Amino acid sequence: MLNQIILLLNDYTFQVVALGTGFLGLLSGVVGTFATLRKESLLGDALSHAALPGIGIGFLIVQRKEMSVLLLGALIAGLIATLIIQTMSKRTVVKLDSALSLILSSFFGLGLVILTAIQNNPNARQAGLSNFIFGQASAMLLRDVQLIAIVGLVLLALVGIFWKEFKVFTFDPMFGRTLGFSGKIVETLLSTMIVMTIILGLESVGVILISSLLIGPSVAARQWTNRLSRVVMLAGLIGFVSGVIGTFISSIAVRIPTGPSIVVVVSAFVFISLFFSPKRGIIANHFAYKKRQSVFMNQIKSLEGDKK
Repeated sequence: MLNQIILLLNDYTFQVVALGTGFLGLLSGVVGTFATLRKESLLGDALSHAALPGIGIGFLIVQRKEMSVLLLGALIAGLIATLIIQTMSKRTVVKLDSALSLILSSFFGLGLVILTAIQNNPNARQAGLSNFIFGQASAMLLRDVQLIAIVGLVLLALVGIFWKEFKVFTFDPMFGRTLGFSGKIVETLLSTMIVMTIILGLESVGVILISSLLIGPSVAARQWTNRLSRVVMLAGLIGFVSGVIGTFISSIAVRIPTGPSIVVVVSAFVFISLFFSPKRGIIANHFAYKKRQSVFMNQIKSLEGDKK
């Protein structure tokens, strides 16, 4: 078993995939933190599903599996979905959660219809498009990792440059507007960054599971600290570790897909954090409640003793 693990760690394919999923998890954790804290967790789910018809239309245009065209189509579809969601939630009586649910189901249904039509086409070059639904990280190449790293560095740089604006609009948008910051620019930039992160993870994790990688690390990190900077760094670390461990599990086992393995690891971090974090954890809160209850009962007994 030990020899098998050593061979796996020295395997070039494993190193490439683990590095790619690790970078993707780090980026998803950092960017997803702002979506989680802004109570827009469903936005990542809606935009990931909205990217599916863009992939299908991109294939129909070029009639071959050209990854750059497919991802560009997914990006355009995601941005269109973002625009529709923002317009519906701000200029109509439809609330944000309803708009997100509607766009999620509508775009995903349209994407499935397009992919089904493509699969019925005798053109054999459409094989593999369905992998975008659940992901296929084992097919990740070095150029894919380089793309994730380059785009990821740009997005992380944007987080650093606009840190003050993101922080203000995450916790107090009205105060941010009084300081002269443009809410539309900040919201558009954040939405675009979320879309870009989703697009990077489509091939490896898939449209259905990428939202878990986007939200899970930030939810876990939030249980351990109240400082935004620490939450962002811890979420990035959890995302990176989840990507690497999930890749390891899928590689060491037999026929276990990488994307679902990564999501399971992320979920494990979330549940561990929910139960065992020292300040917000369920177990810590239970013992704190028992302690307060004990102190309160002792105070009551003391008052009763004084009366006697």
